[in-house]
Amino acid sequence: MALNCAIIGAGGIGRTHARCYVKDELSTLVAVCDIVPEKAQKFGEEFNIPWYASAKEMLAAHPEIDVVSVTTSGYDNGSMHFEPAMEALEAKKAVLVEKPICSEYSDAYALVDYAAKNKLYLGCDLNHYFTKTADYADNLIQENKIGELVYCIHKVGFNGSEKKYGGPMSPRWQTPYSHVKAFCAHPFSVMRHFCGDIVAVQAFMDKPGVRRTQRDPMLSINSIHVKFANGGVGYLLSQRGDAMFGLGGWWSYEHAGTRGTFCIENCVEKVHYWDVDTVENPSMASPKPQVYETGLTSFDETFPVRIHAFLEDVTNKVPHEHIRASGRDALATLSYTFAAMRSYEEGGALVVPEKLNPLHGDVKYVY
Repeated sequence: MALNCAIIGAGGIGRTHARCYVKDELSTLVAVCDIVPEKAQKFGEEFNIPWYASAKEMLAAHPEIDVVSVTTSGYDNGSMHFEPAMEALEAKKAVLVEKPICSEYSDAYALVDYAAKNKLYLGCDLNHYFTKTADYADNLIQENKIGELVYCIHKVGFNGSEKKYGGPMSPRWQTPYSHVKAFCAHPFSVMRHFCGDIVAVQAFMDKPGVRRTQRDPMLSINSIHVKFANGGVGYLLSQRGDAMFGLGGWWSYEHAGTRGTFCIENCVEKVHYWDVDTVENPSMASPKPQVYETGLTSFDETFPVRIHAFLEDVTNKVPHEHIRASGRDALATLSYTFAAMRSYEEGGALVVPEKLNPLHGDVKYVY
């Protein structure tokens, strides 16, 4: 039986979720709400579903709701996530929150803690590794073709230049950490997916002169060095339209191990793989890789895949601690974000991320 799904937040990303629910065989879209009634009404009429001006009203009117997508926004793209997500959890619904899960670590911790204690599904739209390219790379790792992690390098952000800079963004983006808090959940989630937990963070942040002259508070350039629990090291470079990215485009992830190396280009597009045993002339400056091309170019392809995965996990009643891209996974990305912010504030000091909620396990599930 299809899951009954509802949307809190009638903006652009809410429409993306709604289209996914409408097209997915595992779901039926039944309602929407937004604190701006006009937005909710327009959304409801567009999708031919009932609309409401509050989550409380919607949840009371539709006890049949199984899944709620929280697609609100706020400062740093996440300050309005906590309250509606908690309302939905308190109503015993499975909840999928847009990234970042929250703008504050304490709020995110509270959500994850509540969901765990009440055995409720809480996921986050960490969609950057719900791709054919990531699946291909996962297989390389599982088949031991990559070996022990040596390093990863992740470059991700927005292409641009000083000529294309249009001045400070809307007021909700006018904080120093608006980019790192709103965006870096994605690259941190990718790094953690492939490399495991991060145990130490060092960060430098800044902004170019064109932003300074416009008194733009955003620290739009984020240079973050990390140490993984498995001993490998990693580097994240993210910037918000201050320059054009070179090789790999706006999104590239390179992962080098003791047996081989892969590099994902443009998130969904292709994977380059260097096998140390078969690569021709490995001593050359640029040895030729094997290339897997998906035929995809649009990042939008990730949304239906990620949302379908959440619907699958809820439908199949997987153990709550083992859903893909869980609230706890999102909390981890936020802990790295706040560690990076603290490191920057302390002049590039080494910072240990905050601990996550403990995992208690499920007696019904045995590895």
